[in-house]
Amino acid sequence: MITKAIDRRTVVTALALSLSIGTAHAQDVAPAIVFDMGGKFDKSFNEAAYTGAERFKRETNVQYREFEITNEGQREQALRNMARRGATVVVAVGFSQRSAVERVAPEFPQVKFSLIDSVVDMPNVQSTLFREHEGSFLVGVAAALATKSNRVGFVGGMDIPLIRSFGCGFVQGVRSVNPQIEIVQNMTGTTPAAFRDPTRGGELARSQFDRGADVIYAAAGATGLGVMQAARDAGRFAIGVDSNQNHLHPGVVLTSMLKRVDVAVYNAFKTAQDNTWRAGTTVLGLKEDGVGWALDEHNRRLITADMETRINTARDQIIAGSLQVVDSRTLDGGNCPVR
Repeated sequence: MITKAIDRRTVVTALALSLSIGTAHAQDVAPAIVFDMGGKFDKSFNEAAYTGAERFKRETNVQYREFEITNEGQREQALRNMARRGATVVVAVGFSQRSAVERVAPEFPQVKFSLIDSVVDMPNVQSTLFREHEGSFLVGVAAALATKSNRVGFVGGMDIPLIRSFGCGFVQGVRSVNPQIEIVQNMTGTTPAAFRDPTRGGELARSQFDRGADVIYAAAGATGLGVMQAARDAGRFAIGVDSNQNHLHPGVVLTSMLKRVDVAVYNAFKTAQDNTWRAGTTVLGLKEDGVGWALDEHNRRLITADMETRINTARDQIIAGSLQVVDSRTLDGGNCPVR
């Protein structure tokens, strides 16, 4: 009897210890995210990252630390503070954080850093890039099929190779439908402030509408909100970017080019928790469901059955490799091969 009692206590103790270890393992990850300028509620790039972080928190009950950059000098300090406060994995959102990651990551070799939209080659850095030109090609097809004036527009944010790649993919998509369609293009600026200037976005959009464009693709972060408002005021169409922005102006936003930053953030946190996180570079395109186009109840009546079929046919062809979309970043001078 004494032996049986001891055995029962041993089993109970072992079970309690097992549960305790399991709980500790589940909480072992301490995630953090540093958003780029524009804030986590920019309705676009940063908000996509926020959505991924929230999904991780919801599914795991693990809290994460966060910081929203408000000036250029905060990036390095924010990353360093996260690491000092015990973060085990830190997501740095945006290409502008590359230099900060390069400086901070070597100081904390045990901390995992996940950088989105740029590459840092270090043993504790994971870099995630996207084939934005592929998703932009699809919304270019949509614009070409929707235009009545045979003139469409593109409003980019900061004038850099990344944003020019969005524009080039869009141009290729438009021209694949009709080479005669004219494309008006403007960049908002040459600094990161170009991603958070809705007023300027509205001005550029109105100028393009005045020149005859009736569909404008905005790849400009929060600046694109001004483009959408201008489209609404003019009775024309806009195309959103990064997050699904169809709901912002139903009936006005023709579709949105989805850039699954949410998936990148979620995967960084989850793989760190599961001990499957790996350094190195990952590139996500249509094949990996890293980019795409949005069709939902907010734009369903704008996309005809024929349009949907043609967009999805292009998608399937790109995935299969029978349709090639050129990434302007890979070309000498970064010039788009199609104008």
